[in-house]
Amino acid sequence: MLELSEALHDGEVEILGRMPWSSNATFLVEIGENQTRAVYKPGRGERPLHDFPPNVYRREIATYELSEHLGFDLIPPTIEHDGPYGIGSMQAFIETDYDVHYFTLRDDPVHRSYFQRLCAFDIVTNSTDRKAGHCLLDAYGHIWAIDNGLSFHRQFKLRTVIWDFAGEQIPEAITAALLRLIDDPLPEWLGDFLDPFERDALLTRTRALVDAGEFPFDETGWGHPWPLV
Repeated sequence: MLELSEALHDGEVEILGRMPWSSNATFLVEIGENQTRAVYKPGRGERPLHDFPPNVYRREIATYELSEHLGFDLIPPTIEHDGPYGIGSMQAFIETDYDVHYFTLRDDPVHRSYFQRLCAFDIVTNSTDRKAGHCLLDAYGHIWAIDNGLSFHRQFKLRTVIWDFAGEQIPEAITAALLRLIDDPLPEWLGDFLDPFERDALLTRTRALVDAGEFPFDETGWGHPWPLV
């Protein structure tokens, strides 16, 4: 994916069309001579939200960077790019069958470790919108989590479909990665994407998850996005 990440930086951007079912302006584009396909979300095309500041596209980039920092390999390469409609996020496009999603994949043991990582990741990033349809299976059997802009809020408001691991022990590899995030200084780039309160909240959630040692239950009954897919 390194080559794909580098390709997102290079060449002119050609807009192919609007992505369907998106609440914000979201475009399928091709970049450069290799016609690398990507999903472009310009900041100026975002609808204002009452509980998130403008430019949530930056949180798309932050989730990718944090996934890479942890070694989780969850998010398609995502960068900041000054495209035809201004600065926004540019994320590698994943070719997939949209009838395949979390609910059709979760019972396959091949994907168990991936979904455990994603479950832990969504808890520490405070994902408020992890729908089943945001988990895309590519042609090589790898699953990618998309639509991560509504993350990192300082107030705990997790909404996800991934509650199947509730009460289970968190695998040691995941715990080790989260401990590195706690013990080492946070990456400097987080200061560019998150405010100090959001960074503190990220560490607080991470410590709480590690201390618990197991995946949480949704005790509120409200921890699900809508629609579920």
